[in-house]
Amino acid sequence: MSDAATSGRRGRSARRERRQAGPGGQAVPYISRNIPLYDVLSEEGVEKVEANADRILAEIGLEFREDPEVLEIWKAAGAEVDGERVRFPKGMLREILKTAPSQFTQHARNPARNVEIGGKNLVFAPVYGPPFVTDLDQGRRYGTIEDFRNFVKLAYMSPWLHHSGGTVCEPVDLPVNKRHFDMVYSHIKYSDKPFMGSVTAPERAEDSVKMAQIAFGEEFVDQNCVMIQLINANSPLVFDATMLGALKVYARHNQACIVSPFILAGAMSPVTVAGTLSQVLAEAMAGCALTQLIRPGAPVVFGAFVSSISMQSGAPTFGSPEGSLLLNGAAKLARRLKLPFRSGGSFTASKVPDAQSAQESAQTILATVQSGVNFALHSAGWLEGGLCSSYEKFIMDADQLGMMHVLAKGIDVNDETLAMDALQEVGPGGHFLGAAHTQRNFESAFYRSTIADNNSYEQWVADGELDAAKRANARWKEQLRAYSGPQLDPAIDEALQAFITERKASFPDSNV
Repeated sequence: MSDAATSGRRGRSARRERRQAGPGGQAVPYISRNIPLYDVLSEEGVEKVEANADRILAEIGLEFREDPEVLEIWKAAGAEVDGERVRFPKGMLREILKTAPSQFTQHARNPARNVEIGGKNLVFAPVYGPPFVTDLDQGRRYGTIEDFRNFVKLAYMSPWLHHSGGTVCEPVDLPVNKRHFDMVYSHIKYSDKPFMGSVTAPERAEDSVKMAQIAFGEEFVDQNCVMIQLINANSPLVFDATMLGALKVYARHNQACIVSPFILAGAMSPVTVAGTLSQVLAEAMAGCALTQLIRPGAPVVFGAFVSSISMQSGAPTFGSPEGSLLLNGAAKLARRLKLPFRSGGSFTASKVPDAQSAQESAQTILATVQSGVNFALHSAGWLEGGLCSSYEKFIMDADQLGMMHVLAKGIDVNDETLAMDALQEVGPGGHFLGAAHTQRNFESAFYRSTIADNNSYEQWVADGELDAAKRANARWKEQLRAYSGPQLDPAIDEALQAFITERKASFPDSNV
């Protein structure tokens, strides 16, 4: 295919993407679902799960390890504290959680990118946490800060991702105890979408808050949520000192915590959906309630990262029907607590962006949209059970997220969509290609994939016989070449860099 043909086709694609992105070429800030929820857990069933969770909390309890302050907080609130084990009277946590907001705004550096978390809203955020990255050219390797910046840029450029995320990959070329500075700075510098802070140590959480205060202003940060962060329970029924330390920092600063049990059912919870949901509810309620004891009214999100394992090998599995059922059931539990809900994404255990990865990710992201998830981490780029951030998978997933935007809108019924004028114009036996209604609406009529090939076999051969991964490979390179970053006030940029330089110089490098 000629360069001119490629340029023309790409030009049309670029214009279409600008239209899809909304006024001014900016991405739609978040999805507001206009379709009903798909609910698989009956009222009788959910009441039994809640009763089971109450028994777990009262009879077994949770451990809060190596944090005497948290134990004192629970004791003062009326819980039974025995060493590091804490047991909760029935109804105690639900009462505490009444101060938590059912919906809140996470402010972005660009106010047009603010997201509403809770209610009917759904926010897509990219992959989080992988130590490895991969692409078709260089293969699988440890992530670097350059890779990290690249993924931030790709998320910024996608109209379908509403959030910059957090640890889009681990930049292992930087010291463990200092890389959070570069990661948070990259989110602020190379994107103006909302972002996440560091949770790997309390002092790194404090650094993240300080950087947010430089970017947004100290008073604004105290009164508004500008960061959201992932606080994982160490399932089963444990919160460790690292997560508790970060939770306390962010809650005190009025920044949102996503309290997520991290569960592979069969290893870290019972093998049954109902038993796992009971455990998820107990862990999430305890962590969410702690934020309210620290600062009543602080934004908090009920999270659930739940999948299963292979009973043959013990390896994690993703895209399973049980995973979708767990996601759906946990969403209902969160709604009954009137808390925003985090789960879902584009999960796969596949090692490459192939048919398995597409199938498993489609299974999960569809359940995410239909179940009522409010914040979906890992929406783009996830590969190899979360061990790898893939450039090609990122592009493939983002394209699928665009389809989810259309699905979530539902069916619009009005005079224009009923198209009576087109039916009258064409009549029996005609065709609609030339109809005035078609001409008015053809550019926005159907979702057009940025990487799918719908041409004839002969045209596909002429274009190089590229599969989806190879087309995605070309696209992420094209996007990075075209990247033009948002403006950052030079004074803020200078202050951020000065803070980072001073803090880095104040303690030695370490890989712990």
